Amino acid sequence: MYTADFADVYELVYQVRGKDWTAEAERILAVVRERAPEADRLLDVACGTGAHLEVFARHLGHVEGVELAEPMREVAARRLPGAPVHRGDMRDFRLDGVFDAVTCLFNSIGYMTTVAELRAAIGSMARHLRPGGVLVVEPWWFPERFIDGYLTADAGSADDRVVARVSHTRREGRRTLLDSRYLVAGPDGISELAHLHELTLFTKAEYLAAFEDASCITEFIEGGLTGRGLFVGIRK
Repeated sequence: MYTADFADVYELVYQVRGKDWTAEAERILAVVRERAPEADRLLDVACGTGAHLEVFARHLGHVEGVELAEPMREVAARRLPGAPVHRGDMRDFRLDGVFDAVTCLFNSIGYMTTVAELRAAIGSMARHLRPGGVLVVEPWWFPERFIDGYLTADAGSADDRVVARVSHTRREGRRTLLDSRYLVAGPDGISELAHLHELTLFTKAEYLAAFEDASCITEFIEGGLTGRGLFVGIRK
């Protein structure tokens, strides 16, 4: 799904939709520093093309990323030549050292398919925190908040390209299928991309239980970055 073609237009697509990575990253830093004022080492899990990570790097002494999709990881590595960007799966990655903060944003946790995978991912992140460190996870929708059959359409331009996106989201039990189609026009012509994102509807209680199992004292912040809220855990 996260191919080289999509990695090339990923930020353009969401920029057109109004996403502000700088403002989001600064909001997350404020959340972290409210709970760990001396935080200076951060790990961003499922860091994508490194748009948040780049902002974190401006404010912190040491940042690292983890990304499973190689085309996305390559973009992040080029963007941040001084920061390690590891290829890894959030369910079982293992890095040397610990961090003051670990983040997993933009509902990437929703790609977990079962509660067992959710617990494994939260556990892997928490293991990379020092005691008192902060874990921030942005969830996918809770079941009761998901709108079956939700439609979106966006179009806009940036630099020398124009992008149009339409999407349809439907529910099959706990699974949601986000079907997105893109048209991207540039100096060389028009290209078309299609992606089917499969994300799981976990309950708030299931997230909280996963954090508790990972030895974190946890709170939920309503709204968060994109309306889905934020889970914020402190490692015991």
